[in-house]
Amino acid sequence: MSVTFSDIESAAQILNGHAHRTPVLTSGTVDALTGASVFFKCENYQRMGAFKFRGAFNALSRLDDDAKRRGVVAFSSGNHAQAVALAGKLLGIPATIVMPTDAPQVKLQATKGYGARVVTYNRATDSREAVAAEVASKDGLVTIPPFDHPHIIAGQGTAALELLQDVGSLDYLLVPCGGGGLLSGSAIAAKAMSPGIKVIGVEPAAGDDVTRGFKLKTLQTCKNPDTIADGARTESAGAITFPLILSEVDDVMAVPDDELVHWTLFLMERMKMVIEPTGALGATALLSGRLAAQGKRVGVIVSGGNVDLFSLTGYLNRGRDAIGL
Repeated sequence: MSVTFSDIESAAQILNGHAHRTPVLTSGTVDALTGASVFFKCENYQRMGAFKFRGAFNALSRLDDDAKRRGVVAFSSGNHAQAVALAGKLLGIPATIVMPTDAPQVKLQATKGYGARVVTYNRATDSREAVAAEVASKDGLVTIPPFDHPHIIAGQGTAALELLQDVGSLDYLLVPCGGGGLLSGSAIAAKAMSPGIKVIGVEPAAGDDVTRGFKLKTLQTCKNPDTIADGARTESAGAITFPLILSEVDDVMAVPDDELVHWTLFLMERMKMVIEPTGALGATALLSGRLAAQGKRVGVIVSGGNVDLFSLTGYLNRGRDAIGL
């Protein structure tokens, strides 16, 4: 069940003409603050607003005709839900999405808008995997997990592949981490394309299971992590992603929500990006000084931009004084 660079190259061919080749942005202000040359791979401009489209489209495209006819089921708090819904719409594959009742409304409404059937569950009392398994069994659907699947991982790795094709070799690559699909796929691509690069995963401190697991070399869990980084509220890495992280990633670190709010708002104000807090995890590790990168070339994957604008008001109230602008 391993994933290779050849798998990522194959995914890139599948995605050609379907996924956006998202822009790479730079900022003189960011470079001055960090002392580094920083390149932001902006997956907030991807179709449905996040990198998740890459893995979902790659995975659904590879289903056989019978599976495509029967349809798929996925479980997600938001971005994977939208990705599978949109990929299913484009490929003519019926999609059912299992989402928590407290999922951000912007993500819930977008998932329905792409034509998916939504089944909700209570995050506090129910297992999304169990709900999805029941739906899959009842309706004969193929389950498309959010990160722990070779085709998902390979698709996500195409973000780093494009970044390195566009800007050349890098010293560091900072990647947001939830379940590890983007991180493991990006690490495989980066290590193949830029020898000597150090790949660092970044997750919220309230959900630091991968950080702990990386240090202990054993899979760790975190029950219902309470963080504004809703795209990284996974309880653990996966049976496929975790070994890949241990073998391909150089370090994993966690950032607290107050720093995440601060630098999310900074990027919105200074770089004019619509960005969700999860998408700013990598940038926060760099801008907060947790990674010393003076004189280095640094890639930062901005994983998504599906921020709930009503929640954004709360972020502004929490972070305005700290921004100091």
